[in-house]
Amino acid sequence: MGKKNKISFEGFYSEIYGERWKSLKEGLFYETEAFCLDSGLLKPYFLDKASAAAAEALDVQPGDDVLDMCAAPGGKTLKIALALQGSGRLKSNDRSSDRRRRLKDVIETHLPPELRSNISITGFDAAKWGLFEQNVYDKILLDAPCSSEEHVLKSPAHLNQWSPARTKQLALQAHAMLAAAVTAVKPGGAILYSTCALSPLENDGVIEKLLKKRSIVRIDKIETGQGVLKTLLAENTGYGLHILPDSNGGYGPIFMARLIKNVIM
Repeated sequence: MGKKNKISFEGFYSEIYGERWKSLKEGLFYETEAFCLDSGLLKPYFLDKASAAAAEALDVQPGDDVLDMCAAPGGKTLKIALALQGSGRLKSNDRSSDRRRRLKDVIETHLPPELRSNISITGFDAAKWGLFEQNVYDKILLDAPCSSEEHVLKSPAHLNQWSPARTKQLALQAHAMLAAAVTAVKPGGAILYSTCALSPLENDGVIEKLLKKRSIVRIDKIETGQGVLKTLLAENTGYGLHILPDSNGGYGPIFMARLIKNVIM
């Protein structure tokens, strides 16, 4: 059973990436030096540099009303909080109670009181968000649950259970969350959609499906010449950017796409 699924996993990604799959898979095992968030924090927080770049690409400004839809473990929430500088509002959400506990601990351990007084932690189903709040947020970060092939490859148990159906199901879930984000963001507001997936079904595939169904949003180009992104090689996809580990010394994978909700005149 395990051998069959392993071949299926290899076959699936080999078909997508061709000859590059070998170097890409090797890149997933590279040891990297974690990116350090420290300025303005009570103590340093370490995360993948590509993840920091995704949070930065949301372009949060002081005074913004921000929603982090799937916030745990909390690194991107810290980046957003640092950008807000105690102003505006940040709602950090995660449906899992265990992950919320970790998120709460990260916020309380790393952020000084003046930078966390504007943060609330919630546990709602992100896919249903638009039923309760419409046109509320200036910026929304959706770091969607995804295939996380790096962790699959490093876990024999997960590799044994993998099937192509997994990425298809996760893509459906991500689309529902992204559609909810479109409803919840203000006209003129921005959504940054990201995953750590290699499967295009969960990346460009989700964006393509959304654009076909929701003409109220458009793609907004992400600037790569500043901040953390300037230090990484981000490859253009159909709708966004993909930071892949074989060309970034092990950082990534992170896919990101930025969407703007149109203002209806």
